[in-house]
Amino acid sequence: MPMKNIAVFCGANAGSDLVYRQTAIELGQYLADQQLRLVYGGGNVGLMGILADAVLAQGGEVIGVIPDFLKKWEVAHAGLNELIVTETMHERKAQMAERADGFITIPGGFGSMDELFEILTWKQLQIHSKPIGLLNVNGFYDPLLQMMDRMVEAGFLKAVNRELLLVSDSIEELFALMRTHQPVVTEKWVDRKKI
Repeated sequence: MPMKNIAVFCGANAGSDLVYRQTAIELGQYLADQQLRLVYGGGNVGLMGILADAVLAQGGEVIGVIPDFLKKWEVAHAGLNELIVTETMHERKAQMAERADGFITIPGGFGSMDELFEILTWKQLQIHSKPIGLLNVNGFYDPLLQMMDRMVEAGFLKAVNRELLLVSDSIEELFALMRTHQPVVTEKWVDRKKI
């Protein structure tokens, strides 16, 4: 299925290194240039706001999805093509997942990790078959990737499921991986013999 809408998970903070801001800008410009619609958390702060602004400045389209309580905190982006307001964080993630044809995570905090691991878990459980990419800016996610490898080594994650996450430090390469991604269907995600 061709990708038209890309959900991006990223920080509500901008981070301490300018490279994170620059990457958000470059990703936003790439999405707009490729006529890919951004689906994101709807905020006007941190990398979220920088990313959305970059897409809009390049003439691209942006859909934001934000829970009502965050909108009331006045962190909703006012200039989007569409802003969807949900009651809960769970509904926000479900709406983003439903609208997206693929997912990318760039640097962020707990919220970004929550979104990344939920969408990975859903793919492992075969709830969806959409590509999931991790843009490893400046080695930001190296420790996380090492932890995933440790999960495999320790027998908590099958190697085939470790491969569900596509990783690159290049925007162009990551999209090339996502466009050619063929989901691997495994019969079992858990070893029932040992239960």
